[in-house]
Amino acid sequence: MVSQLIFRTFFLYLIVVIAMRLMGKRQIGQLQPFEFVIAVMISELAALPLTEDDKKLHHALIPIGVLLACQLAISFLSIKGVRIREVVCGKPTLLIRNGKMLEKNMRKEMYTINDLLEQLRFYSIPSIEDVEYAILETNGQLSVLLKSTKRPATPEDFSIDPLEEHFNHDIIIDGKLIGRTLQKLHLEREWVDERLKEFGVNDYAHVFYAAIDNKQKLIVQKRGEFLD
Repeated sequence: MVSQLIFRTFFLYLIVVIAMRLMGKRQIGQLQPFEFVIAVMISELAALPLTEDDKKLHHALIPIGVLLACQLAISFLSIKGVRIREVVCGKPTLLIRNGKMLEKNMRKEMYTINDLLEQLRFYSIPSIEDVEYAILETNGQLSVLLKSTKRPATPEDFSIDPLEEHFNHDIIIDGKLIGRTLQKLHLEREWVDERLKEFGVNDYAHVFYAAIDNKQKLIVQKRGEFLD
């Protein structure tokens, strides 16, 4: 009985993970309403065979398969047609224009003044008057565009052309040398060894994390160097 329960739990866990993976790489806050509903229903269905003895695995697998097929079909149709996407997901709603709240739109979306002020504080915006536009997206997130006089200065404002930024390349993670990074950057292990010696490191196991930036500068944090 216990072994059967363990098997069911593990099997249904794999099914739910696969289903969520097929739904795409989005966080909960980024899900559209229909996607969130399907995700909740899938989790509830997966729990049925585990909590009710008279429920077989297929009582969960078949509905999960149907819901997943519906989600994929709706997503495909939404990609193909703007009208369908608007019906399924809705349209973004303008809540602030030129520093003024649009009462009608806020009532339509059942969005209170407190909700709006809370979201603005989340963006570190002290006043509604600083906002040119605030748009409530279809997934419930608020997009904010500040007035030109309130936006932070950028290099473009000063006619500065900064160097292009790149992500650092992980070279050592938890004491393990990442060989594919060396291949990608056309580097030899000997080069890495020489650079590590400059940090007083002779063994990869002593490195917690190391990376190479776009100027081939090595960034190293030794194991145990910062524990708190």
